[in-house]
Amino acid sequence: MARIELEGISHCYDPHSAPEDQREYAVSGLNISWPDGSANALLGPSGCGKTTILNIISGLLLPTAGRVLVNGGDVTGLAPRERKIAQVFQFPVVYDSMNVFDNLAFPLRNQKIPEKTVKTKVLETAEILGLADRLKSRTTGLNAADKQKISLGRSIVREDTAAVLLDEPLTVIDPKFKGELRRKLREVQNRLKKTMIYVTHDQHEALTFADNVTIVKDGRLVQQGTPEQLHAQPETPFIGYFIGSPGMNLLDCSLDNGKLRFADFDLPVGEVMKANAASYGKDFKFGIRPEFLEVSAEEKNGTVAFTVSVIEDTGAYKVLTCDRETSRVKARVSESMSLKEGDRVWVNFPKDRINLFYNEQRVI
Repeated sequence: MARIELEGISHCYDPHSAPEDQREYAVSGLNISWPDGSANALLGPSGCGKTTILNIISGLLLPTAGRVLVNGGDVTGLAPRERKIAQVFQFPVVYDSMNVFDNLAFPLRNQKIPEKTVKTKVLETAEILGLADRLKSRTTGLNAADKQKISLGRSIVREDTAAVLLDEPLTVIDPKFKGELRRKLREVQNRLKKTMIYVTHDQHEALTFADNVTIVKDGRLVQQGTPEQLHAQPETPFIGYFIGSPGMNLLDCSLDNGKLRFADFDLPVGEVMKANAASYGKDFKFGIRPEFLEVSAEEKNGTVAFTVSVIEDTGAYKVLTCDRETSRVKARVSESMSLKEGDRVWVNFPKDRINLFYNEQRVI
């Protein structure tokens, strides 16, 4: 097991292509810590540097600057095998000439582990992964999900594996097997308490696997926290919109005379919000999640009139797109709410659910 830390990590794939102040960095100035025995996700849009970070941790890449620490020790200059960190890639890596048992036994036999111990460890690992009934099967007949289980199995069968890095492990998995494999990955992590870092661009995968989620954008750390923290207290508008389905409503507004003024409506603010916001400035980005908007077919005190322009019915709930002259918000409402496109509705914006961002940073 391992605590993994990145200290000031930056990486440029072609450091000699330009002067230092003009280089393009895949990742820049990263300071991140993943606790020992934790389930983590590294989340961000495609091209943000996630795989670069993973390869730096595993030792496949030497960073341009900074250090990688494992349990407090500097491993930046060590080869991958010396770090005892396993990596599972997007595409399952199995040996088609071997059966499942021999695939799982391969890392142990490479270490010259006695065959009796090999058998014991392989049987234990196969039981954990749900492969015990397929040990004699050739891998050519298995689906991609089972092959990915074998890849994972080879990473955990060794007792000295300190951490497991999972690089978009569900990319090629049939959708009907994705949920099962993700649950199996989390079950393995819970049982073995090995540090795992799961890389993905899919927020659903990240939030349902990890206790701790690290979000990266354009090679820089944006926020790290629990799924609950990212949902309730996004540090930037990007995270507010990136996390959630649908993402957070974001509107430009200004603070004026105790009110938040939007392009075509106003909202009163409480004294605490007024005092806190006034210390930053006048112009803000207003954010509120669709599920926190309160929609009524009848006008109520403090509500704002909108027109329903689009209704998306998911079967479990409805997502309304509501418009005024220039403002638009999305609201998630009960499946039982009877509405049709073109209806007039009144929307309440609960004060305790409002986020205000100033210069792209959350202030309230």
